[in-house]
Amino acid sequence: MTHRPIVLTGGGKRIGLALAQHFAARKQPLIISYRTHYPVIEQLKQAGVVCLEADFSNDQGILDFARQVRAIAPSLRAVIHNASDWLAEGSEVTLGSTLDRMMQIHVKVPYLLNHEFAPLLRGSEPASGDIIHLTDYVAERGSDKHIAYAASKAALDNMTRSFARKLAPEIKVNSIAPAMIMFNDHDDADYRQKSLDKSLMKIEPGAEEIIHLVEYLLASRYVTGRTHGVDGGRPLR
Repeated sequence: MTHRPIVLTGGGKRIGLALAQHFAARKQPLIISYRTHYPVIEQLKQAGVVCLEADFSNDQGILDFARQVRAIAPSLRAVIHNASDWLAEGSEVTLGSTLDRMMQIHVKVPYLLNHEFAPLLRGSEPASGDIIHLTDYVAERGSDKHIAYAASKAALDNMTRSFARKLAPEIKVNSIAPAMIMFNDHDDADYRQKSLDKSLMKIEPGAEEIIHLVEYLLASRYVTGRTHGVDGGRPLR
């Protein structure tokens, strides 16, 4: 790895937290954004991670986060877009607000931050910086219960290819499209079994699968503009 920091959005829980802990254990300089101050944030700070509370619900909050990062780091090794929200149609939020929220966090945040951070990611050689988008398996398949969510993740997937074209050869841009990676503590046995049966591999793989793929993409000097499915073979079911 390198002394140049990695920026990770949404580093306070689940996959984002696992990535943050992984990089911290490797002494990789890391800057994370978080929305909710979980107790683990203090543990990350003690491990040397720069933790910035960020409000990505509006453009000014996005640009304020970018300004704080630029004040800390004159250059960056990578940006990993993990910040996400999951909102279904039919909730108490109006349909228009549902779509706005999903497009804001999954499309506008990476769109603006990629433009803001591109000068910091560029180096003197090809493949000197990386951008990684965390999308979703449903970006390709669609979802009847989470239409806005799936559409926003599909837009993020498409931006992967556009930014790869724009930023090559100095910066590689890829996306990771997970299906079920980690259960929640409150998921019951019936739900877990149904989820496992949707894949060929029929296991809960854990965040290590994402960590391994992130490390591969950071190490590669040639892979760009691609979507990497981590779905246990779901499309083949």
